[in-house]
Amino acid sequence: MSFNTFGQLFRVTTWGESHGPSIGAVVDGCPPGIELSEADIQPFLDRRRPGTSRFTTQRQEPDQVKILSGVHEGKTTGTPISLVIENTDQRSKDYANITARYRPGHADVAYDMKYGHRDPRGGGRSSARETAMRVAAGAIARKVLGAGVVIRGAMVAMGAHGINRANWDWAQVEQNPFFCPDATAAQAWEAELDAVRKAGSSIGAVLEVIAEGVKPGLGAPLYGKLDADIAAALMSINAVKGVEIGDGFAAAALRGEENADEMRMKEGEIEFFSNHAGGILGGIATGQPILARFAVKPTSSILIPKRSVSADGEEVEVMTKGRHDPCVGIRAVPVGEAMLACVLADHLLRHRGQTGR
Repeated sequence: MSFNTFGQLFRVTTWGESHGPSIGAVVDGCPPGIELSEADIQPFLDRRRPGTSRFTTQRQEPDQVKILSGVHEGKTTGTPISLVIENTDQRSKDYANITARYRPGHADVAYDMKYGHRDPRGGGRSSARETAMRVAAGAIARKVLGAGVVIRGAMVAMGAHGINRANWDWAQVEQNPFFCPDATAAQAWEAELDAVRKAGSSIGAVLEVIAEGVKPGLGAPLYGKLDADIAAALMSINAVKGVEIGDGFAAAALRGEENADEMRMKEGEIEFFSNHAGGILGGIATGQPILARFAVKPTSSILIPKRSVSADGEEVEVMTKGRHDPCVGIRAVPVGEAMLACVLADHLLRHRGQTGR
């Protein structure tokens, strides 16, 4: 299995399976001299960790990260940083009934079509368990970017129900189990997701990630566009089926004069009146907040029987037992933040290499 690495100068390679003994990552290209310890990474992993509420999988993983290399006396050395997290609560027997059966909507069938073999225990590499290492790498990327860059994410829709943007409050994001900036919407979602969970089903979500304080100039025209790399990074997250930058698809409904982000000079600096472009023009950051949204489909592992086929070509019914997220989008918020951080760190190093600043 190839393509386990992303990034050009800030490169991240992840390894391990959902039900293997451990998962890990190697972060290559991190500049030397940056203060780094497990304590800088752990808070981000704690936000993604399973079992933190009744609305996520009840698999209990402490997700304690260990730094094995690339750090000496509390600072990065410039050599590869190796990270590992032990898996402690695997329950592979839950997957015994789908060893030779494909879950509709899941990567099971595609993996078999490609490799002729797959790991049915929690989905192996196709499991969202792998995203813990992306979050760990994202914490290192934030250190590369520096404290001046602030990256935050929120859930803005669950199923068909979105937030009221007039109620947006970043303080609310850490005060409910949905990373929701609208306290009223979060209350309504509790009742909805309880009903979905009790029915043995699942539901999708839309997440929004924003990076503020990004210096203008990151990105390159044509084949190194910043927004293209952000879109690719977010699309690589498990269960993501759509990405948009700025106004995204809504921009198609605007007229040219409405979509254009007008400018003026203020105290010697360019000031924009709006941000329909999501902080990126021609693939290059403008210095405005970078804004992206991504859609996460409903979890494929559900208790409701669905028609499928087996590896032997039999027509079967599939019902997945075990512990699964009724809305995998909840824990995708810190993953989206991490992927945005990794792309920005990569482009920052590329920008320095080309321009020297």
